Amino acid sequence: MADLKVNLAGIESPNPFWLASAPPTNMGSMVERAFDAGWGGAVWKTIGEPIVNVCSRLASVDYGPVRMMGLNNIELISDRPTEVNIEEMRQVKRKYPKHSVIASLMVESKKEAWEEISKRVEDAGVDGIELNFGCPHGMSERGMGSAMGQVPDYTCMVTEWVKGATKLPVIVKLTPNITSINYPARAAVRGGADALSLINTINSVMGVDIDTMIPYPNVNGKAAHGGYCGPAVKPIALNMVSELARDPEVGIPISGIGGIGTWRDAVEFLLLGATNVQVCTAVMHYGYRIVEDMIDGLSNYLDEKGFASVQDIIGLSSNRVTDWGNLDLKYKTVARIDHSKCIQCNLCYVACEDGAHQCIHFTQIGTKKFPFVDEDECVGCNLCNLVCPAPGCITMTRVDDGQQSMTWREYSAK
Repeated sequence: MADLKVNLAGIESPNPFWLASAPPTNMGSMVERAFDAGWGGAVWKTIGEPIVNVCSRLASVDYGPVRMMGLNNIELISDRPTEVNIEEMRQVKRKYPKHSVIASLMVESKKEAWEEISKRVEDAGVDGIELNFGCPHGMSERGMGSAMGQVPDYTCMVTEWVKGATKLPVIVKLTPNITSINYPARAAVRGGADALSLINTINSVMGVDIDTMIPYPNVNGKAAHGGYCGPAVKPIALNMVSELARDPEVGIPISGIGGIGTWRDAVEFLLLGATNVQVCTAVMHYGYRIVEDMIDGLSNYLDEKGFASVQDIIGLSSNRVTDWGNLDLKYKTVARIDHSKCIQCNLCYVACEDGAHQCIHFTQIGTKKFPFVDEDECVGCNLCNLVCPAPGCITMTRVDDGQQSMTWREYSAK
């Protein structure tokens, strides 16, 4: 059996599955139940000066029968007393010494405030500190959260403060609400960060009740922008993780966050450069027990692929992500339709005719009409394959000779 243990900047865990800082890590009893279920680590719900939350505080986007494809929240950091949270961290770590307990911190932008709370959680025996520079709502209006993470100089400054106050590994949690994720990441590195975690939630307004005309979530007739998470954000998170994994000016471990709900999701993050992953929305939807399938799935995957440990797959796909200008212009595919599998829904024809390159037509086979592809006109865009509901009916087939290649940079240099 493959070894699932991971080491993120000196923080060891029995497996790469952590709970992200969020409602599922709001108190010690919850973290204990999560560890009993199999989670390797937990980032405690962010602590600082206790605040007052509102209700309601969650809203979601559904897609057909799929509930909570995307989740929005306007909940802030812990509303429980800081001393209570810290004492519970101490107790959980004593009871589960082999699991990772990470304190997530957010306080006002004063050196003494960051130093004081960092020392308190270190004294409680936690394994590391995560600096929450990502919260996009509520706290950012107070000069905290993403208001810090959007300014690289602030990210560097606070990281330096905390690194100067503690010997614990420091993880900087980055906001995706920025033009380029690389700049705050590099600033965190300059400040001495031991690891990065990303992405935090994305600014969003989830929708409007068109009968009452009140946006969601409704707080006595008004709403505020919130943080978007869940399966819908995974592609954005994967892109940002891969950006940092390939950045030579970063070079520190990454904890991947964003839309992870299955072992397959986790493997994708690991392949693109994450050392471990953090999960939130899926646990809020299905409960702590999902980690059992995640552990089994990852273990079986590593065994089937012949890998001895999680470490062996970290970053294996990162060098396959590149700039558009490095892609091969000579690579050519066309769509081909297997009529024995076609259900004659004609979605491929409609999509190609109205949304692509008008290369699908019809042919008579016996008493029925089937779509077929004019390969001379097909540009290999893949749209027909994506809309086809019949498994294996449409395939993208390579038709170039594979002997030559040319990138846009090479083409433009001619």
